[in-house]
Order: sequence, then structure tokens, then C-alpha cells
Amino acid sequence: MNPLAGYRDAELIAKVATEIKNLNLPHRIRIMEVCGGHTAAIYRFALHSLLPDAIELLSGPGCPVCVTPNSFIDHAIELAKLPETVIATFGDLIRVPGTRLTLSAARAQGYDIRVFYSSADALEFAHENPRKQVIFLGVGFETTACTIAATMEHAVARRDHNFKLLCALKTMPSALNALLSSSDVRVDGLILPGHVVTVAGTEPFEFIAKSLHIPCAVAGFEPLDLMQSVLAIASQVLKREPAVENKYRRVVRTAGNVHAQRAMNRMFEVTTIPWRGLGEIGNSGLKLRSEFVNYDASTIEVTVPPSKENPACRCGEVLRGLVRPVECPLFGTRCTPQSPVGACMVSSEGACAAVYYFQPDHVH
Repeated sequence: MNPLAGYRDAELIAKVATEIKNLNLPHRIRIMEVCGGHTAAIYRFALHSLLPDAIELLSGPGCPVCVTPNSFIDHAIELAKLPETVIATFGDLIRVPGTRLTLSAARAQGYDIRVFYSSADALEFAHENPRKQVIFLGVGFETTACTIAATMEHAVARRDHNFKLLCALKTMPSALNALLSSSDVRVDGLILPGHVVTVAGTEPFEFIAKSLHIPCAVAGFEPLDLMQSVLAIASQVLKREPAVENKYRRVVRTAGNVHAQRAMNRMFEVTTIPWRGLGEIGNSGLKLRSEFVNYDASTIEVTVPPSKENPACRCGEVLRGLVRPVECPLFGTRCTPQSPVGACMVSSEGACAAVYYFQPDHVH
């Protein structure tokens, strides 16, 4: 028996949809889902169609590949040009456009750029090839950061000095504070990312309700999870009682995963880091602690040409909930999953890709 079957039960989902409609909201509210996995699920299950016109769902900066700026790709490509160097990366990142090239295009030019399923697999490759310098591209949020921390601890323990990390790991709380504090962003509620909160716990996000007065709910990734979260947020808006409600109790705990947090703290410290569409945000990134400098690829001297974003691409605005994917003039014409111009069209968690695949009527 599938333990998640009930979370796709049509009758239960319809019942929650009716409860949402019966709230009779007096005005239109905008609810942002932060996680790219939520975005994909919302479009895959057509949850927009179950909601009243009074509720608008927006996509936010929850796709790690999407929020990684061109400058990181450009840096990785310059590192790939070093002799006896292998760039190790997750699959999604290889097709993200940099200023001039993607990692895939650089590989076609002869540079050694390889896709690995995990950082642990990349470390094993480095261990088996000690004459190669293997640089792993660390991209992701708390969920990925704890696994990379464990990999780096293993590398340090074995003294695999040929394995290095180019780190673009990001954390959510400070980024959400910057986003929700922006004068041009209007969000009435937030669906918090289930995987991130599983690691971080709910406490780091309490400020959103207490200080910013924005209702929140933690959601899982099934249709019923997401609909229950929308109901919780809409009810908070109606009662004017913002809180952080945990609607993913089968996985998420208030304190999060303490062991994962400790692993991250042992290897990383917080830093300022750039986000696509949001700019540089203090205390929103992770970097290796100074005692692990021998494993830090950012200390390798290379000259990275000036980076810039494609001015026609509106991915940055999509990530801030300012525009919908179909409002970008490139969507579905010059920019498709087969030939992406912007990062939001690359990953399965990107809002543009989700709309392209699951709402074909919107494709030009």
C-alpha cells in the first residue's frame, strides 16, 4: 500500500478546496510558495484550478539552480581551464546559461566537466584519481548543504586535498527577510519549503509571522499537503492572526534535524552571497570555515571576465513574484527547456519550466 495515497485522494482534496472557497475572503490575497518542488507540484496537479479567484499563487526564490547567478557559472568555467582539473556538478546546473557559455557548452569545447549524482560520488572519483584536481560545484539550500558538509568532513578526514568545493550554498531565512521587506513585493502569505524546514526547523522562520506579520504554513509535496497549507494561510489572513503552522508534521519538527545542523556548523560559516533577482544578501550564504581553506576552490587564482545577466530574460523578476513566466517575452519562443535562455527554464523546479510542461496552453 502506498502510504502517500491518501494525500492524493480526490475527495479529501475537494473537501479542502470547498473549505477554502467557503472562507469568502473579502479581498484577493497573494500566497507565495518558496520551494521549487512546490511550484512543480502545484502546476503538475493543476491546483490553481481548485482555488477561488480570491487566491493567487506566486512562485518565489525556491529553485537553487534558478537563484545561482551567472557569475558562479563563469567562475566555474574559468576553473575548468586549469590543467588536470575536473569540474564536478549536479545535472541541472550544467545547462544554466552563464554570461558567455553554459557548463555543457564548455564541456563541448574540451574541458573536463562531469555530472555526478551526489557530492559523495564526486569525492570517491577524486579519491580514485589523486592526480586530478576535482572541484565540486556546491549549489543548493539547507537540504543540500548538510549532505555536502558530510562529504567535506569525509574529505578532510581522509586528507583528499585534491577535492575542493566552489561554494554557492544558500540559506533561506535571511533571503526571505530581504524579499518580503522589499517595497515592490506584495505577499500576503508564504508556503514554507518542506525540505528546508525539515533540516532547519520552524524556529528560524518565526520572524516572518511575528515581525513581518505574514501568515505562513509548512507544506509537504502532495496535493493535499499544499491545499491544507493554502487553507491554513487563508484562515490566518481572515482572522488577522499570522503564525507558522506546520502542515508537514509527518516529517518536520520544530527543532529540525539537529545532527544535520551540527554537520553544517562544523564545516561552514555564514556569509554574504549574491542571489539572482535579489542581489547580495547578508548572512544568506555558506562558505567553508577558514581552517578548511585547503579545500576551498574560491581561493584558487583565476581571472573571471565581467559577468552580466541577459537583459531580455525576466527570471529574476519571476523569482521575486513580480511577473509570471508567460509575461517574459522569451517564454516558449526563444526560451524553452530544450534551449533555455534563463535559469528558470532549466531545472524541473523552475517556475518557467513548470508552466511550460504542465500548462501547455500558455506556450506560445
